[in-house]
Amino acid sequence: MPENKYLARAPLLDPQQQVKGYKLAWQKAAADDVASEADTAQLLQLVAERVAAAELGLLFLDARLSALSSGALNALPPKTTVLMLPQEDVGDAEALPLAVSLREQGFGLALCGADPACMSAEEAPLSFLTHFEVSLAQPGLPELISQAKYAKPPFSLLVQGIPDWQAFDACAALGLNGFFGNLCLVPRKPGQVKAMSPQTVLLLQLMQMVQENVDIRHLEKVLKRDPALSYKLFRYINSASFGIEVEIQSLRHAVAMLGYKPLFRWLSVLLALTSTEGFSPALLQAAIVRGRFAELLGQGLLSKGEAENLFVVGMFSLLDQLLGVPIQEVFKQILLPDAIAQALLTRGGVYGPFLSLAEACEQPHDGASKFADALFMTSTRVNQAHLSALAWAQNLKL
Repeated sequence: MPENKYLARAPLLDPQQQVKGYKLAWQKAAADDVASEADTAQLLQLVAERVAAAELGLLFLDARLSALSSGALNALPPKTTVLMLPQEDVGDAEALPLAVSLREQGFGLALCGADPACMSAEEAPLSFLTHFEVSLAQPGLPELISQAKYAKPPFSLLVQGIPDWQAFDACAALGLNGFFGNLCLVPRKPGQVKAMSPQTVLLLQLMQMVQENVDIRHLEKVLKRDPALSYKLFRYINSASFGIEVEIQSLRHAVAMLGYKPLFRWLSVLLALTSTEGFSPALLQAAIVRGRFAELLGQGLLSKGEAENLFVVGMFSLLDQLLGVPIQEVFKQILLPDAIAQALLTRGGVYGPFLSLAEACEQPHDGASKFADALFMTSTRVNQAHLSALAWAQNLKL
């Protein structure tokens, strides 16, 4: 396993803000750094080890053709693996037979930073490519979209590096999918504060009651006010990997089997769903991944209860964007433990460093190592927790 290499992810969003897959690469010192052969081999090895146990969805992996003879490639599912290649590899005539062979095996092949000239129908050597990654500012983009639609064999256009929601909207208007690495950094509508919905207030009330260990009968009475919330709650609990062989069908059953603390975490997931307008499934997915990632990082270093609190910390860290209200407004409705509040407001306390590390792994540039070092945590552990969190979130019935 690679040392001092940290995995970064960028979700691929469709125009409806659904996550269609992830671009995975090692964090880089500079934006124009190209993956080396060693980088490719190490990335394939890491992903192959985790894919064997769980499907991670459609994955776009930074790669070099010269390193693709690695045995790890055999462990990756071709139908859900797209290899992201630089221009110099695609233009190498000696590498053409290998590229064609990979396509015959079912792997997707993408050209990073594609030049419109290379997408000409006359460019037969490039017919093995399934995807072209382009800039949203690419001249003649509408013509390229039309070309992609009618090309034989067909190919897909992917927008690289969407910087903000305005650019996402422009991308969506063209019907394009794009990699939105800044998803968690930029508010959907800056400065717009909305009132909390009745569902939001109801769930915050429930969460406060759970924290106070209120009798289950009183919890049931509150939850019954909204049958749709009950349905969603049990669907999430039953889709999670708790190792329970029986189906949870009631709040009383859930508390008996799991206890109050796991119930609190699922209420936090439901809370993120109660936005009255502008709901983003991609942002919800990011919050769940962040929460699970932070929780996995804390396991073994913190007590079981403290590690479970990290899931709530991760979820709440994006709650202001999901609900469109400042986190301070949420604090007025629910009294969170001081350690959770401190992590959310200042990234301090016992939980703050774990949240900071999970956040750092959402960005493409160097940054995760200093947070991992502060926790005396190896890159191997961080990367494995990262992929495990992606797989866990992928299996939830959102």
